[in-house]
Amino acid sequence: MTAPPLSRHRHAPRASARAALAALPVLGELSLPMGRAHEICGDARRTLAALVAARTEGPVFWIVPSWVPERPNPEAVLHLFDPGRLVFLEPKRAEDLLWCLEEVLRAGVVSLAVADLPAPPGLTAVRRLHLAAETGAEEEGVPPPLGLLLTPGTGGAPGVETRWQMQAAHGPGGVRAWHLHRLRARTAPVASWRVSPAEGRLHAAPLSPAPA
Repeated sequence: MTAPPLSRHRHAPRASARAALAALPVLGELSLPMGRAHEICGDARRTLAALVAARTEGPVFWIVPSWVPERPNPEAVLHLFDPGRLVFLEPKRAEDLLWCLEEVLRAGVVSLAVADLPAPPGLTAVRRLHLAAETGAEEEGVPPPLGLLLTPGTGGAPGVETRWQMQAAHGPGGVRAWHLHRLRARTAPVASWRVSPAEGRLHAAPLSPAPA
């Protein structure tokens, strides 16, 4: 798929932008405020990112290091969304991963941009991503883009709007399930759910206790 050209908006974010942000509903209590950077970690982080992509429209820019072989499998995501929406950006240098995400968010040409990172970024980088996402809406009525940071293990990027961990919890006989943990949110407590398919849809049932 050919990537749409990026136009760079250099205006400052509106003062009311942060307060007016809408949240993208994904699954159960999982919703992500637009115009912000969020972190997804765990061994099923790409699966969760695909679920988020299924709730958006238009191209999805997926930024991944050129030296890393893992990519979303088109056949695996086909039941969620059209894999033709995926546009892969493959920086050759580690320092260009976050720069690329920042530029995509600031341009505001897509509703979702995903960066598959080898490690969590620092606070300054996360703050820059927030600012870029807030300025990604060109005019009133256009929602700011959403930025996802995919990190291994339990993540730990400081300053992210929310942090979610997705872990595979598949059972015998091909039963597919996952454990979803909300590890950080500005307006909600830590919580956990078991995610499993039922009646052709994914459902999230509360788990207890949640991880520390």
